[in-house]
Amino acid sequence: MSKTFDYGTGHLSIGVCLDIASGKVKGIIGDDAKQKIAASWREVGRIVEREIPVYGINTGFGPLCDTHISEDDTVTLQYNLLKSHSVGVGNPIPKEIAKLMLISKVHALAQGYSGISPATLDRLIWHIDHDIIPLVPEKGSVGASGDLAPLAHLFLPLIGLGEVEEQGKVFTAAEMLQKHDLKPIRLGPKEGLALINGTQFILSFAIKAVQRMHNALQLADLAGAMSLEGLMGSARPFDPRLHDIRPYKGTKLVAHRLFNLLNHSEILNSHVNCDRVQDPYSLRCMPQVHGASRNAWLHLKQLTGIELNSVTDNPIIFNADDTISGGNFHGQPLALPLDYAAVAVAELGNIADRRCYLMSEGRYGLPKLLTEHAGLNSGLMIPQYTTAALVTENKTLCFPASADSVPTSLGQEDHVSMGSISGRKLHKVLDNLEYIQAIELLYAAQAMDFRRPLKSTPVMEACHNYVREKVPFIKDDRIFADDIKALHQIVTDCSLLNLMEEAAAKNNIKLDNDDEFGIY
Repeated sequence: MSKTFDYGTGHLSIGVCLDIASGKVKGIIGDDAKQKIAASWREVGRIVEREIPVYGINTGFGPLCDTHISEDDTVTLQYNLLKSHSVGVGNPIPKEIAKLMLISKVHALAQGYSGISPATLDRLIWHIDHDIIPLVPEKGSVGASGDLAPLAHLFLPLIGLGEVEEQGKVFTAAEMLQKHDLKPIRLGPKEGLALINGTQFILSFAIKAVQRMHNALQLADLAGAMSLEGLMGSARPFDPRLHDIRPYKGTKLVAHRLFNLLNHSEILNSHVNCDRVQDPYSLRCMPQVHGASRNAWLHLKQLTGIELNSVTDNPIIFNADDTISGGNFHGQPLALPLDYAAVAVAELGNIADRRCYLMSEGRYGLPKLLTEHAGLNSGLMIPQYTTAALVTENKTLCFPASADSVPTSLGQEDHVSMGSISGRKLHKVLDNLEYIQAIELLYAAQAMDFRRPLKSTPVMEACHNYVREKVPFIKDDRIFADDIKALHQIVTDCSLLNLMEEAAAKNNIKLDNDDEFGIY
């Protein structure tokens, strides 16, 4: 591994964060960060020695903030904090999300405002480098005083408690420490609070959502272009002149991509002078609809990038005489765009469902239900039922969690973001969208086959051929769930998108014309 990233001093992009999680990049702490970390740690020691009252160092937590804690008990306080706040419930979150929590937390702590000890950070980096990741329950955070419960579970193994996953197996922290000849970390004053105060649970769901949503947006354009070819739609609505006079960034990008995916298509050129005046909205408004979702994605990416390089601890330690107990742990800055993104993702599924329905109607020269023997065969009647069900489920998931707030901590924390729910919910919407997109590919490939011997562009033909490698042309009814499963696999593993990019590069076609829409 040759690439490295400097925690605490480097600017951590979403792409690099994902690369650290996948092992492509190694995160390290350089000399500058080490000096800042050590200095902040010493300042906390001075606070304890001088008995300067600072929240969470020598006071209780939440509504107990006025309770003084003696110097002898400041360490015990941190252990009790991790144990008492480990109240999460439900299934463990995906291992990758928990690893992203570790990575983003290390980067925040390494900036030198949290009073964390170098030894504790070294242990966290050990967990990342060895891919030994704590189990974190999915539910229990209200996304305000930091993601308290999830972060408490994330760091229990530091003190020999909780569970971890290593090489696909679950071990108790005690078993893991014994296996690797390690001892539990001895937490110092402030360390427990520094570990559990922060937005890393919300943030890590946002990081992964940015990646998944980016893939979904790329695929939406490809599947939409295939559907347009199958329906013999027009590419005129993708003329750049049209979008220069309403210049939303996302709209312009989608129009550019669709235009270049379809430029010089035999199928398109075969009906240039037909008597069809205009296409239904689900075809001609793809730049506006897909583009609006891209704008929402860009907003989420930008705010996630800010959060990823922020310090969301509390209190912030500038020095022993200058500490601030504020609200940088509050999840509202991410909760709102996560809820917005859920609507944007749901709309990609909504318009895809409409295209599936359109292809099944028997219009524009296509056979009804995309089968030549309708009646004896139901053809592609029922897969659209599934898209309709998934679209409706996504609508129910679009209620913004951030619109609600339930006071906690005896009223001390009287407004909370619920951003943890926003983040988890967005991934459920993405799960459904990926199935909808698989079904649209099933319809679009079938519709394109009815346009033979005409061909589309080299990029589109390469993608169509890849779909056909996974699912053959539909002559008679079969178990379409098997086809959907096969296509869902190439949606989620990004192999279809990778093929599209390779084919575009081979044919000197630049699909993306704005670097701002990348994840690095």
